[in-house]
Amino acid sequence: MSTRQSLTVQVLLAPERAFGLTMPEWDLLVRQARRANLLAKLAYVLQDGGRIADVPTAPRLHLQAALRIAERQQLALRWEVECIRVALTEVPAPLILLKGAAYAMAGLSAARGRMFADVDILVPRELIARVESGLTIHGWRGEDMDAYDQHYYRHWMHEIPPMRHVRRGTSIDVHHTILPGTARIKVNTAALFGGVRSLPEQAGVDVLQPVDMLLHSAAHLFHEGELDNGLRDLFDLDGLLREFGRDPGFWAALVPRSIALGLERPLFYALRYTSMMLDAAVPASVLAASVAAGAPSGPVLALMDACYVRALQPMHGSCDRFGTWSARMALYVRSHWLRMPMHLLGYHLIRKAVKPDKTLTEAKAMAPPGGNKPQA
Repeated sequence: MSTRQSLTVQVLLAPERAFGLTMPEWDLLVRQARRANLLAKLAYVLQDGGRIADVPTAPRLHLQAALRIAERQQLALRWEVECIRVALTEVPAPLILLKGAAYAMAGLSAARGRMFADVDILVPRELIARVESGLTIHGWRGEDMDAYDQHYYRHWMHEIPPMRHVRRGTSIDVHHTILPGTARIKVNTAALFGGVRSLPEQAGVDVLQPVDMLLHSAAHLFHEGELDNGLRDLFDLDGLLREFGRDPGFWAALVPRSIALGLERPLFYALRYTSMMLDAAVPASVLAASVAAGAPSGPVLALMDACYVRALQPMHGSCDRFGTWSARMALYVRSHWLRMPMHLLGYHLIRKAVKPDKTLTEAKAMAPPGGNKPQA
C-alpha cells in the first residue's frame, strides 16, 4: 500500500535528500515541518549530519531558530520538573513523568527537537487530592470550569483538570492512569505502576520502564482523535523503537507486556504504521506476534489503513489527498466511540453543542461510564 510520503518524512528519513531541493521545495519543507511540529527535529537531524551550514540561508535561519527554541524549552523543562518535585515533596509517592517530559529527562533521542506544551505526570489515584493540594500551595491553579466538566474529569477521566502556574503560565496534567476508566481499552494500571524506573541522576523523579513508555505512546496516539501532532507522535514511537530496540530483551518483552497491560491493539497499530510509514526495523517475529495478539479483522484493518496513512501527515494543504478530511473525521468519531458508550455519546455532544466548553478541547472530554465494546 502506497503511503505517499510527505517531503518532511522523506527528508527526516533520508537527510541527504535535502541537498537536492530547490528553493520552492525548501520553502515547502519548512512549512510542512513547522505545521507537523517537527521543524526542530529536522534541524537536529541536519545538524547531527554536520551539514546544516550547507542549507541555503533563508531556510537555515528558520532551522537555527527552531534549534534555539528547542534548547530553551529543554532548560525550562528541567526547571519546571524541579519545581514540581519540590511541590510534591510531602506526597508519599514518586513523581512519574510521562511522554515528552519523560523522554527529555531520561535523555532519550526521541526528545531531540521534540516540542511540547505541558508536563504530564502520573501518580496513584488515592493520592490525587494530596498532589493537587501540593501543587496549589506552590502556585498551580485548576482551569475554571462548570460542575459538569469537573465531574467529567474527576470521576470518568484518567486525569484531573489541567493546572496552570499563576506566575510562569506553565501547564501540568496530573494523571492517575493512561486511558480513561470508561474507555473500551481497559488498562492494568497496577501493573503499570509496578514497572516504574528511577532516573539515576534525578532523585525523586521516575519514568515508565522502556516497554511501558512505548506502549503508553502507542495508546496515546491510537486512542486520540485529534491528530494535529499525529506525525510527531509517530516519530516519537519510531525513535523509541530504534533506541530501545538495541536491547534484544525489549523486543522479547514487548508483545507479552502489551497483553499484560491490555494494550495489544495500540501496539499493533504502532508497529504497523511505524514500519509502513517510517521504515522502522521491527523484527518479523515481533510483528507476527503483534498481529496474533492485537490485529483487527480484515475489513476494519483496511479502513484503518486508509484513515491513518492520510491522517498521519503534516497538517498542511500540500499533504492533503482524496479522502484526507474524511479520514480525520472518521478517526475523530472513532476516538469518541472508544471513550464512551453510544447511548451517552449523543447526550454529551448535544450538551457541548448547546453549551460549548470555554476552557477545554473536545479531545480532553470523557463521558459517563457505560458498556465495554470490542476495540476498533
